[in-house]
Amino acid sequence: MRILLVEDEEYLRGLIRLNLEMEAYEVVTASNGKDAVKLFHEQHFDLVVLDVMLPEMNGFQVCEQIRLSNVKTPIIFLTAKDSSEDIIQGLKKGGDDYLTKPFVLEEFLLRIKNLLKRTSREQEMNLSIYQFGNNTVNFATYEATGDNGHFQLTKKEALLLKLLIDKKNQVVSRNEILQAVWGYDVYPSTRTIDNFILSFRKYFEQDPKNPVYFLSVRGVGYKFTEPEA
Repeated sequence: MRILLVEDEEYLRGLIRLNLEMEAYEVVTASNGKDAVKLFHEQHFDLVVLDVMLPEMNGFQVCEQIRLSNVKTPIIFLTAKDSSEDIIQGLKKGGDDYLTKPFVLEEFLLRIKNLLKRTSREQEMNLSIYQFGNNTVNFATYEATGDNGHFQLTKKEALLLKLLIDKKNQVVSRNEILQAVWGYDVYPSTRTIDNFILSFRKYFEQDPKNPVYFLSVRGVGYKFTEPEA
């Protein structure tokens, strides 16, 4: 699981990062709001830890910017702003949780764990079976059927397919695909991703040479779409 930690106080940022990494999370940090937004849009993250009082752009504005394009990734505010008005504003802007400083580390880690578990359960419930066109994909068993027959997906194929469907009609960059499906430390060549997309077209497209579901966006990445009937 990858976490974006946005905190401008260097000592606290390092302390939180260390404890998150001890829980086996991969942590990327930002010290101001503009960098946080840029990192979020360039990379894949499973959760965001967000301070409110930040240089360049405050945490409420960062949350608002993230929610314009992403409503699913959980955001937890971790801030000294402890008035009821601040808490309400944070939740209204799209935050999933709000914890005030000073905080108990064990409580903070439990809240993160619970947010990630809840998000994982929701994704499994919402996307255990997915249908598009004449195709059906079972993400619990990795089985798929369609005009081109019945076949078994590999785990990597299922992960990539799920990522593209989760971000339906959005362009997903090669960098985001590599991080989400293969992990930060194990990067195959981008040609590997191209081959996966070619396989999806063979599995699910009536005419693989003229795809309607799995589209390439030159120089950026790929997009899953469902044309209107």
